[in-house]
Amino acid sequence: MTESTVVAVSADQPYNVVIGHDVSSLVIDMVRTDAARVAVIHAPVMADLARALGRDIAASGREPLLIAVPDAEAAKTAHVATDCWAALGRANFTRSDVVVGIGGGATTDLAGFVAATWLRGVDHIEVPTTMLGMVDAAVGGKTGINTGEGKNLVGSFHPPVGVVCDLDRLATLPVADYVAGLAEVVKCGFIADEVILELIEANPADVRLAGNAVEAELVQRAVQVKADVVGRDLREATTASTAQLSPISGLAQVTGREMLNYGHTFAHAVELAEHYQWRHGDAVSVGMVFAAEVSARSDIADPTLVRRHRDVLGSLGLPVTYCDADWSVLREAIGRDKKARGATVRFIGLDAVASPVLLAGVSEEILVAAYAAVAP
Repeated sequence: MTESTVVAVSADQPYNVVIGHDVSSLVIDMVRTDAARVAVIHAPVMADLARALGRDIAASGREPLLIAVPDAEAAKTAHVATDCWAALGRANFTRSDVVVGIGGGATTDLAGFVAATWLRGVDHIEVPTTMLGMVDAAVGGKTGINTGEGKNLVGSFHPPVGVVCDLDRLATLPVADYVAGLAEVVKCGFIADEVILELIEANPADVRLAGNAVEAELVQRAVQVKADVVGRDLREATTASTAQLSPISGLAQVTGREMLNYGHTFAHAVELAEHYQWRHGDAVSVGMVFAAEVSARSDIADPTLVRRHRDVLGSLGLPVTYCDADWSVLREAIGRDKKARGATVRFIGLDAVASPVLLAGVSEEILVAAYAAVAP
């Protein structure tokens, strides 16, 4: 095993995120000693890795239970969750047993949700195998599934007991999937760590390819951003409420977990409109441009910030425009966003790099203009 980096996440029960090459074997070390069974929920393309982990589980004296689920967002449904619960029930899965999720962000979201809801909560370990999963979905304790009305509307806060990010898995990703995951890395740069943006700007053509010279640092920095945020605010409890905002500016600095939703309000609307056929990272990329446009048109950000969004994201080959759905469809989805309070839509915006703000009650005129800017 080569050298690895550990990012510690503070929580009621702190846990570590291990980042490195050839580190998949560390999963067994994270399984509690009194576990008799370990369920491995995995995407179909991860079957070989799941079987290898199953052999390690058996060699440790525990019973492995391999549960294959559909790929991507098709896994995040109540029907699939029910199938997983049934499998746990048939295996007599107890509260001391452990769930492991192997795959992309959708798989780890589902595995965490199954663990959170089985017997009101059992341990789970996340093994993300995509860039998106490593820097976003598998870290932070948010679990969930989708409904026909929107993304992640059903879920629970249930932090893992450990996360293993084996960078070797990234080499197997199609370039489009790898690049889509970089959108969440860019997000961390804009909301908290400008060095991330500088590393990308120095050589974007190289960064968009797996195994690049700064890959490990980008993953580590993005995970550190998320760890810092969720360590102080696991359940989005510290952001100012709409009632606390200035009635004149509608603006408040964001220090809590809601900052991680930068770009996601519009992104989730795009995903719903596209029936989840768009990659999440691609939607987040356009969503960040939309959020930057809203910020600039609300007179809190300089137009150069919008240009930097377009330049950084575009240099990686990520989309910065979207015009394939009627605004009315997107606006309805935005109104159901988790950050909304009653009829008031709340956006995470920026007044500068690493300075996220909460915008409440943005006018319809600004929203329409921001959409026009991303839908040329």
